[in-house]
Amino acid sequence: MRPAPARSAFLGMLRRDLLIAWRSPVEVLHPLVFFVIVVTLFRLGSGPGQHALAALGPGVLWMAALLATLLGLDALFRSDFEDGSLEQILASPAPLPLLVAAKVLAHWLVAGLPLLILSPLLAIALGLPDAALPVLLLSLALGSPVLSLVGAIGVALTVGLRRGGTLVALLVLPLYIPVLVFGTQAVTAAGAGLPPTGALYMLSALLVLAAVLSPPAAAAALRISLD
Repeated sequence: MRPAPARSAFLGMLRRDLLIAWRSPVEVLHPLVFFVIVVTLFRLGSGPGQHALAALGPGVLWMAALLATLLGLDALFRSDFEDGSLEQILASPAPLPLLVAAKVLAHWLVAGLPLLILSPLLAIALGLPDAALPVLLLSLALGSPVLSLVGAIGVALTVGLRRGGTLVALLVLPLYIPVLVFGTQAVTAAGAGLPPTGALYMLSALLVLAAVLSPPAAAAALRISLD
């Protein structure tokens, strides 16, 4: 496919999924509300120990972001599968990995970007140092797309199964561990006055790897699921 039609197909799929999300604001708000509730409950239940709270804050924020992303993943392909449009997507002349990449980008813009924007406020509530806030934003900007990209493979493998959400969690949670570890390490190092560059480089490498490998893998998984 020539570059112009491929670009049009990508933008068309991105616009379509964003419009669907815009028309279902309740579904969009679920992960965001979950993210806020998890962090708030931890803040309320941790007591007055500010030092211990700040030490655990990076892990809490990253774990809450991971679970919130996982909460909205099941809808990535399932609504298309249920209304039959997924078969039309697979039959499209446009490269399927390109269309999958557009759907993943739409999912991140709807589910990941609001978490990224809201995270500094919750970080302040957890007592994180000011020096850690830019690193928190950068680590989430690098790591949260990886969560969506890797999660797309799990959703594609289970799209035709009942209770696929549980299977998705079992499949992708072990693969999320490196993102969780390096994201937490980066924020913790910044809060302690240490350079976070090593962990951020690893997150960057994971993002590049996921961006290259995930769309073709998810596309192949979709074809297998619908065969």
